[in-house]
Amino acid sequence: MSHNAHAVTSQAAQTPADTEGTVTYAIEGSTALVTLDRPSAHNALTVKMVRELADIFDAAKTNDQVRAIVLTGAGNRAFSAGGDLGELIPRLTAGELDILTPDPSKRFFSDVFTPIIAAVNGICLAGGLEMLLGTDIRVASERSIFGLPEVKWGLIPGGGTHVRLPQQVPWASAMHLLLTGDHIDAHEARRIGLINEVVPAEQVHTRAMELAERIGRNGPVAVRTAKEIAVRALGNETKFALELALNERVLRSDDATEGPRAFVEKRTPRYSQR
Repeated sequence: MSHNAHAVTSQAAQTPADTEGTVTYAIEGSTALVTLDRPSAHNALTVKMVRELADIFDAAKTNDQVRAIVLTGAGNRAFSAGGDLGELIPRLTAGELDILTPDPSKRFFSDVFTPIIAAVNGICLAGGLEMLLGTDIRVASERSIFGLPEVKWGLIPGGGTHVRLPQQVPWASAMHLLLTGDHIDAHEARRIGLINEVVPAEQVHTRAMELAERIGRNGPVAVRTAKEIAVRALGNETKFALELALNERVLRSDDATEGPRAFVEKRTPRYSQR
């Protein structure tokens, strides 16, 4: 499974216990509930969390008890704001690409044929949106926002987004998100087909679990096979490898170092186009 999170996140106040964050895993009936748990930093991903996420999905996809997976973020402000600018992104731009890309042909959850339902309550940006694109059914609160701000900071979303996003929404909508870095609200995300349902915040978790339970009542072999055929028919493996190769070019640029530094320092980036 790919664990790319080439993404930009806000720098929220953190408690010492929340610095690295964690990913929790619980099984409720036939549903695995996976929670990104770093709420004081908008559930921004650290390297530790990325690795935990990989291990958890490896466990869930091989567990015959698990008929569906619900992926969500802790707290009521965010699904995930992406990769941590203070730790994960600097390590990527320093050349540690193997942290997140053990297999160039895969991206978030691309080898998981258990259905994945995203429960989004708040911010879903950068790597958070990249994770969303690796899920199958998406429920979001009315206050949720979605976007890919990477280009504003000299980066690109390298977790399969250039492949998946144009497959899932109209071309012009995909290009607007990729090239401007603008955010859209939940209703616009629903209109373009990025998410399935918009519900009140207090109903997001319940609705996602209801969908998971409904899927869980269906024939498990049929459900997993239906998803596997749909995923494999896309033929994305070689496309992901292309994205990885070109993203490495961006990550090795001076601009990719300058953008995140300017964000942390709260100033306008000074790009050199190198």
